[in-house]
Amino acid sequence: MTDAPQERRRRGPGRPRQDEAGDGPGTQERIRLAARSEFADRGYDKTSVRGIAKAAGVDPALVHHYFGTKDDLFAATIEMSVDPALVVPAVVGDGPDGIGERLARYFLGIWENPASRAPLLAVVRSALTHEAAAKVLRELILRRVLERVAADLKVPDPTFRAELAASHMVGIAILRYVVQVEPLASADAEDIVALVAPTLQRYLTEE
Repeated sequence: MTDAPQERRRRGPGRPRQDEAGDGPGTQERIRLAARSEFADRGYDKTSVRGIAKAAGVDPALVHHYFGTKDDLFAATIEMSVDPALVVPAVVGDGPDGIGERLARYFLGIWENPASRAPLLAVVRSALTHEAAAKVLRELILRRVLERVAADLKVPDPTFRAELAASHMVGIAILRYVVQVEPLASADAEDIVALVAPTLQRYLTEE
């Protein structure tokens, strides 16, 4: 009985007790998957840390312990679909030749996958109406992806060019997957790649 108050005093802020944590090797992944589902189903505004914790079967304190704020967790769910560590090598490849095609194919590949499309839809919809969600998206796309791609471009204004390329692809994503404008919404992904790749190549490589 005398150990319990001492245990509570030793815990740092936001760190759950061992008996309430439900901790284990798969706990973080379970929280991340639950968050991805909640954000996809409810959007940014209506998703709460408490709701995510309930879906994951853990105490809300454990969500804060592993991921910090709701914004931090939102960013973590995006990275499940768009992992900068994978995107940059896949796009940059062995050099500038074919970079436009690689970018178009990689980007559309993520959106064509139902598992990654749902959270991305939530991200885009939330970013259009909620500044906190837009800030998270900017941080990931601009700083962690585009700036790293731009660092390998040997052209004037590389960051600006990378942003133009990204805006082109995001525009396609909104029309194809969010608004579902025809015939773009039902067009074959390879046909889109073939038409878009030369423009992306020009953005990223031509001086």
